Formats: sequence, C-alpha cells, structure tokens
Amino acid sequence: MSARTFFTTGRKIVAIGRNFSEHAKELGNAAPTAPFFFLKPTSSYLANGGKVEIPKGCDVHHEVELAVVIGKEGRDVSAAQAMEHIGGYALAIDMTARNLQNDAKQQGLPWSTAKGYDTFTPISEFIPKESIPDTSNIDLWLKAKVNGAFRQQGNTKDMIFNVPSLLEHVSSIMKLEVGDVILTGTPKGVGPVKSGDIITAGLKLGEAEKNIVNISYNVEDRKGL
Repeated sequence: MSARTFFTTGRKIVAIGRNFSEHAKELGNAAPTAPFFFLKPTSSYLANGGKVEIPKGCDVHHEVELAVVIGKEGRDVSAAQAMEHIGGYALAIDMTARNLQNDAKQQGLPWSTAKGYDTFTPISEFIPKESIPDTSNIDLWLKAKVNGAFRQQGNTKDMIFNVPSLLEHVSSIMKLEVGDVILTGTPKGVGPVKSGDIITAGLKLGEAEKNIVNISYNVEDRKGL
C-alpha cells in the first residue's frame, strides 16, 4: 500500500470543518477555537472527469479543499513531525447536501448523510509531496455553472489551523494510516450546483502562474431511488 494509490486503498477521509474564518461566517457559524472534523466514506471518491450526482431533494453545494494524503502511519504525531507522515496531496471538492446538513445541525445529528453520498468527494490524481514545498501558501479556486464564473478563490495562508496542527490533532484521536486523506477546509464562496453545470477547480503555488492540477466534472441528477 502507498499514498499514490489512496483512491483505491485509502481507508478513511477525515474532513476538517470551518478552517477558514470567512467560510464559517458565510454559513453563520463561529470560528472554532480548536479543530473539529467529520468522516466521509471512501466510496464517495470520484475521479477527475466523472459526473457529480445530485440526489433527489438535495440542495448540493461545492467546497474546494487541499487534500493531504498520509504516507506514513502514525499515532500521536506532533506538529513538528507531521510533514514526515505526509506522502503527497490532491485537490478535492467536499460536496455537501446543504439542506440535509442544516437539518442535522438543528437536531444535533451527524452529517454523514449530507456528506456521504456516492460522488460527493471529487478528487484529483495524487500530487507528489515535492510539488508542494509549503502548504501554507497554496491558491485554491473553483468555478461552477456553464458560464464558468469564479465561485471560490482562497489561499491556505488563511487557514485557522495549519496542516501540521491538523495532523497533530487528528492523530491524537485516531491512528492515521497510509492512504488516508485529510480534507483541510474550504475558503469562502461555497454555493449550489445544479444538473447541467460544469464544475472546474485548480490548485497552484501561491506565487506561481501555472496550476499544479486541474479537475473538471459535469453535474447530473442521480438516477434511481
């Protein structure tokens, strides 16, 4: 097993919530004083070029994120040692059934349904660790709808909790295994997508002109139940 095969061999997706203060504000949430996270199933992965499905009755929103791929197993990993446990990265979109999430929040219930549908974690190919020497200066962007208007544009420098501190926190609770993915949070600008839309997103070093990776997905209504 290796980090490069995370798409097929990874065992869990750990998704950090509200790690950009402006995103927390746009959804009416207070910025957290400590990291918090939820889990997503790896069955929600969707490779680049796939089709994002909109389940019946769901108001589905996009959330673009830097994904950290674990390359070395670890438990109680300190922030100082965190980079030794990173095998690489990816660009991901945490699709969210916002109406179901809001209902769950009001009732104090988990977000598993709102976050866990098939196709709800579109993700790029593996990005080698050496391609991103500094996780604190990564530009993330996302466009949606047929006209391709920018929806989200952010930089990881605005994270409340940086990547090493996230690994420290998560690994103090559960063991991180090779191929696990940590979604590190989304910048402001989240919004709905509809059947017929095209979602495109990219990731680049803060001072660079070219993207390290680009992803693109068509959106369609889910068939079946």
